[in-house]
Amino acid sequence: MADVEYRCFVGGLAWATTDQSLGQAFSQFGEVIESKIVNDRETGRSRGFGFVTFKDEQSMRDAIEGLNGQELDGRSITVNEAQFLWNELD
Repeated sequence: MADVEYRCFVGGLAWATTDQSLGQAFSQFGEVIESKIVNDRETGRSRGFGFVTFKDEQSMRDAIEGLNGQELDGRSITVNEAQFLWNELD
């Protein structure tokens, strides 16, 4: 079984938001292992969403509660627990 990952989905991101600024915004809630914005393969531009992975579950939950609906780089963002299809296949 794979290690559990405490990853949240972040939607509604501004084009200006970078992997680094996303990680900085979330690091106030705990140790961020990875912050990644998903880019379009063709254009290389942000697709407006990304993922932040925390070291522990409490940090992830605090970030969801603290940042969902808040503003980042001038856009109201959506933050929730990332859902993956393979979790539902067990």
